[in-house]
Amino acid sequence: MRLSQMLFVTLRENPAEAEIPSHKLLLRAGYIRRVASGVYAYMPLLWRVLTKISGIVREEMNATGAQECLLPQLQPADLWRESGRWDTYTKAEGIMFSLVDRRQQEMGLGPTHEEIITAIARDMIRSYRQLPLHLYQIQTKFRDEIRPRFGLMRGREFIMKDGYSFHADEDSLKQTYNEMYTAYSTILRRCGLEFRAVDADSGAIGGSGSTEFMVLAEAGEDEVLYTEDGIYAANVEKAVSLPADAVPSEFKTFEKLDTPNTPTIESLAKFLKCSPTQIVKNVLYQAVFDSGKTVLVIVSIRGDQDVNDVKLTNELTKLAPTYGGTALLSLTVPDEEAQAKWAAKPLPLGYMAPDLGDDYIQSGVKDLEPKFLRLVDATAVDLTGFVTGSNESGFHVVGANWGQDFTLPKITVDVRKAMAGDRAVHDPGQLLQTARGIEIGHIFQLGIKYSNALGATYTSESGDYVPLVMGCYGIGVSRLAQAAVEQSYDKNGIVWPVSIAPYHAIVVVPNIGDANQMQAATELYTALNAAGVETLLDDRDERAGVKFKDSELIGIPYRIVTGRALADGFVEVVDRATGEAEEIALDAVVDIIKDRVAAALAG
Repeated sequence: MRLSQMLFVTLRENPAEAEIPSHKLLLRAGYIRRVASGVYAYMPLLWRVLTKISGIVREEMNATGAQECLLPQLQPADLWRESGRWDTYTKAEGIMFSLVDRRQQEMGLGPTHEEIITAIARDMIRSYRQLPLHLYQIQTKFRDEIRPRFGLMRGREFIMKDGYSFHADEDSLKQTYNEMYTAYSTILRRCGLEFRAVDADSGAIGGSGSTEFMVLAEAGEDEVLYTEDGIYAANVEKAVSLPADAVPSEFKTFEKLDTPNTPTIESLAKFLKCSPTQIVKNVLYQAVFDSGKTVLVIVSIRGDQDVNDVKLTNELTKLAPTYGGTALLSLTVPDEEAQAKWAAKPLPLGYMAPDLGDDYIQSGVKDLEPKFLRLVDATAVDLTGFVTGSNESGFHVVGANWGQDFTLPKITVDVRKAMAGDRAVHDPGQLLQTARGIEIGHIFQLGIKYSNALGATYTSESGDYVPLVMGCYGIGVSRLAQAAVEQSYDKNGIVWPVSIAPYHAIVVVPNIGDANQMQAATELYTALNAAGVETLLDDRDERAGVKFKDSELIGIPYRIVTGRALADGFVEVVDRATGEAEEIALDAVVDIIKDRVAAALAG
């Protein structure tokens, strides 16, 4: 492609809307154009990148025997109500774009396709002889993000590959799950990315085991905890660890103390000259279930630990049937405005005890549970002589014990947030390390959650009707493209891996008025493309410096310059990744670049 004929516009300044390097560079280099908040046009250069990523995904998926299809983006609400996720996605998380058509039927734009694919399987899979079956698509998805940011990282419209497998039993599912683990690892390696596979929370999709594939980058929204031995890695939302041992309490007698201006663990520990591990802090949450019931939750946890909201959400979801529901719609720490709607009197915030009285809850408030749900984290269960609130502002109690001074909550949970520096469960000698990551892929063992909900069964060999066992596998195609930029750039611009670069090489003509330069460049351009090296020709009427800067900004792996050395039969070749420049004989450059590209693609 000749740049003089291409829709090619670069920017010298960073756009004000862009926050992270990859977002700035994709906008500056003309790869994307913002249309609305969280909505971008993919310009010709980026579309070539996306096509290459999609091609790698297709090759690896097809190699496993998966079959490509294309599912509708517009989905009926009735299917989502069958699975029980309509309210979760349109009200709780609020990420589904929903609409009412002219026949007054509710519809949604698909953020994911479990319901659609399960309904198809329900209609078309009859016998065990048809199993296992694996279908996938590369499709535009939609999420009504409350705060779109970082360009393609968190947009409202994006390209994703998602796949769904159907099995007769768990063993068959695990086999495909392992195949997908290998396939996703191969996809990311072929795309030239440094990544880490980590244990993950299944979130709203559900199911049992799941693994995330994280591209490592400083701007990653996710925190990954891992051990140096390579045995353990997990998203912080899912991570487990051994907390530090609690320091034995020096408080032997239960008493109430005046502790002014100590609403935080740090201020209290400093005032009492004690370890935070000797304190039980009590955190108040407001949970709303899909039954409409609001429940106020008190979590008692050791003072040096923090509550992991994802783990708490999972524990509360298990309790949803107790309150007439199936899912948790929202979980918040109630602010003053929220408290005003249900609090019978001012709360002793910062000084609450595990036994905060139910009389703090107004009676007769519609859909409000009249009693606190009390949970205790495992880190607080074995504490003795501990410090905690007194339910009176400005006062705490010390020397407290469960079973004597406070009733131990009936429900013990593990909701603590693992932290860097914690000891690893598999080997206490290993300490958890931290890294930032961008989630690119996620694979799930769904089991029978959706097949049960939608009645998708098959006839077993014995003639019984059995629920289909399912797996789900997603990888973000447009997200991967930006993650590659976030992982590989320098002060001059993007540094694309050869395998997904929009073009392998760019031939730059410093002076288009020089007939010899133009002739040599045109012949090189033609010969390189004929040899399978995807090549751009920068034949624009621009200064040489502008052309060099643009070639570096857009990140083409090899730049070939028909400059002054041409008089001696040489051209300059610059490797974008290393910055190294060398002069290569004109008649040898095509074979050399072809071999380098082939070697890079071979891995």
